[in-house]
Amino acid sequence: MTVMTRWLDPDEQQTWRAFLAASRALTDTLDRELQRDAGMPHAYYEILVRLSDVPDRRLRMSELADLTGSSRSRLSHAVARLETSGWVRREDCPTDRRGQIAVLTDTGFAALAAAAPGHVEGVRRHLFDALSPAQVDQLRRISETLVAHLTGS
Repeated sequence: MTVMTRWLDPDEQQTWRAFLAASRALTDTLDRELQRDAGMPHAYYEILVRLSDVPDRRLRMSELADLTGSSRSRLSHAVARLETSGWVRREDCPTDRRGQIAVLTDTGFAALAAAAPGHVEGVRRHLFDALSPAQVDQLRRISETLVAHLTGS
């Protein structure tokens, strides 16, 4: 049985390439700004944010990997770097000998609090200020549709 490829038409190809370019440019810009202003890559910022959003600022490493869309080995490496900075510490999981818990330290919370205003301003300047209110609404709805489709939720 031969499956026919549904090639992108010129409009779809242009849309796809514009989406990729915009996503990369925004991510790269925000990452550069966080590196410059807060001394951390965006991936580390996201780890700190995820930990700051949960009770007791602690998550199982496996859950944190899932939330950040990271492999367990990549997350482990990032958390090791964050431990060196004193921003995160690891604890053994009391209910599972193999599991570990990442804990946001007070120092890490302070680093996040210091980085957040500049990062939020960058998101506002590079994303929201470039769009009309209607485009922001469209972007949210499109993004929610894609997430639901890709995650099955």
